Amino acid sequence: MSVRTTARETPVETHEVERIYGGLAGVYDRLFDWALRPGRLAAVRRLDLAAGRRVLEVGVGTGLSLASYPDDVELTGIDISEAMLQRARLQAERRPELAVSIRRMDAQTMSLADAAFDHVIVPYVISVVPDPQRVMEEIRRVCRPGGTLVVVNHFVHEGAVMRTLERVSTPLTRRIGFRLDTALEVVSQAPGFELQSVEPVNVFGMWKLAVLTRTGAD
Repeated sequence: MSVRTTARETPVETHEVERIYGGLAGVYDRLFDWALRPGRLAAVRRLDLAAGRRVLEVGVGTGLSLASYPDDVELTGIDISEAMLQRARLQAERRPELAVSIRRMDAQTMSLADAAFDHVIVPYVISVVPDPQRVMEEIRRVCRPGGTLVVVNHFVHEGAVMRTLERVSTPLTRRIGFRLDTALEVVSQAPGFELQSVEPVNVFGMWKLAVLTRTGAD
C-alpha cells in the first residue's frame, strides 16, 4: 500500500535536524518537557513490559523517558543528535539497574538486526524526519511480528480550517525542525502494521498517541 502525504513536500533535511536539535539540547527539557511528558508516559504505559522485553525508543533525545521503564527490560535508545544523546547517557547513568544502550543513529537507516525488538516507541519523531515512510519501513523491519508500535506525534487536523492553517504554517515550522502537515495515514496505513487505537494526548489533545501491532512475517 502506498500512502500519499504532503509531508514529503516540505521535508526537514537530516543535517537541519542535527543542527536544530544540537542547538536545543541544553534547553530542550526546560522548554518542552512540561508539554510533552504526558505523551511519553502514556506511550510507555501502553506496552507489555514483562521481564526481558526488548524495547527500541526511536528519538530518545535527552533521555526524558528513561525513568519510566521498569528495571528488567532491555532498552535501546537512538537519536540523530549527539548533543541530545550526551544528556541521555547522563540519564542512563542514573538508572544503573536498567539494561540500556544509547546509540547515535539515523532512524531512516537503522543499523539494527531484523525483528530485534518486541516493542518500538516513537515519540515526536515522525514530523521531524525527512522521510517518515522510510522510518516506518525501518521500524517494520526491526520490530518482530506480533510486537507493538506506539507513536506519539502531531498530525494534521481533519477540519478544513485547521488543516489549511497547518499546511500554510509548515514552511515556517520546518525552520525549527518539524512539520505540521504530516498525515496520520503515514502511520495508521503503514504496511506491516495494524492500527489498534488513536487517542489525544498532551495539552489540549493537540498530539495523538497511536498504538499498532506488527503483522505478518515479512
